[in-house]
Amino acid sequence: MALSGLSEERSELGRSLLARGAMAPEWMDSFLAVPRAAFLPEVIWPFDIDSGTHVTVDLSEEPGLWSSYADADVPIVTQWDDGATSGGSVRVPTSSASMPSVVFRMLRDLDVQQGHKVLEIGTGTGWNAGLLTHRLGRDNVVSIEIDPAVADTARDRLAAHGLLGLVITRDGALGDPQGAPYDRIIATAGIRRIPAAWLEQLRPGGLIVAPWGTHFSNADAIVRLSAQEGGAGGRFTGPVEFMKLRSQRRPFEGHTAYEPRTADAEKTTTEVTEPELLGEGRFDSRTFALGLRVQDCYQVAAATRDGARPVWFYGLEDRSWACVMFRDGGETTVWQSGPRRLWEEMTRALRWWQETDEPGYERLGLTVTSDGGQRAWLDSPEDSWQL
Repeated sequence: MALSGLSEERSELGRSLLARGAMAPEWMDSFLAVPRAAFLPEVIWPFDIDSGTHVTVDLSEEPGLWSSYADADVPIVTQWDDGATSGGSVRVPTSSASMPSVVFRMLRDLDVQQGHKVLEIGTGTGWNAGLLTHRLGRDNVVSIEIDPAVADTARDRLAAHGLLGLVITRDGALGDPQGAPYDRIIATAGIRRIPAAWLEQLRPGGLIVAPWGTHFSNADAIVRLSAQEGGAGGRFTGPVEFMKLRSQRRPFEGHTAYEPRTADAEKTTTEVTEPELLGEGRFDSRTFALGLRVQDCYQVAAATRDGARPVWFYGLEDRSWACVMFRDGGETTVWQSGPRRLWEEMTRALRWWQETDEPGYERLGLTVTSDGGQRAWLDSPEDSWQL
């Protein structure tokens, strides 16, 4: 089947994925045989780039628009609030179909070969499991999904295409000890710690590919870990953002829990500028690096109003907080309170990032040990620190 035989949108997507190197050529047959559209519900919430928001699209009402989004390189929310709602004024996306470029980048990093046995954490729509099954066969792919309704729907869609292997309903952090060992483990949910069970279930020489990050922000980076004596280690390959493994969601209790009164806080000023601290947004490598250096801290950059923009930092193990207020053309004020001097920690981390030649994701790595320990590193595991 040639690309010319597909819809215009899907043909364009396939050519783009290949041209950008997001999809390795060996995945083309699976791309052609397993369309993302076949794994999506009738009502979807794709991310609209122009408006910067998720929009609601119903297949029965707008089939052309629905198909266009299904074959576009955009993320699509398929569940809100763990299935409790279908969307409202306050809602959290909890299941989705990832951007095809992200899906195939991760599959490229996974480097599967014929005969490999793969454990997938986070079945979701079932599309990723379908791609893996088409490539490796039903006996070589096991997928885990914590949400029973999501798992049942994925099973139905996989079965409809003759791609149903074993889909287990359980917490993905537990892995699948009965099916171990695995040559490859891939997670399609953001994680904050590599579960020890995954290391135990990984064959010697195997790989783990997962979106990993800190509680500093919601952003993740793909880490590619190779099994080694006593654990696994490897580098980050690039930024992403995934819905988090339910057992590892951010432990932030909200702004009001900190009762941050500036009148009671220590007040200083800083020469650090807004671009210097925030860079080009949440996927800037400095934000990721700062989260590696300033641990157990959560950052919130508020919107700019009337020429002022506050950036908040909250300690996750106590009620320490800091706020830096950037003002157009004015002095930058800092308030902080609590046992931790969070702003001093931030400035030290920022200085480290600058003095090490502003490392990108590719210079950062992670080592995990079989007892659950994690160390981040710069350039080499020899230059590491405990997380």
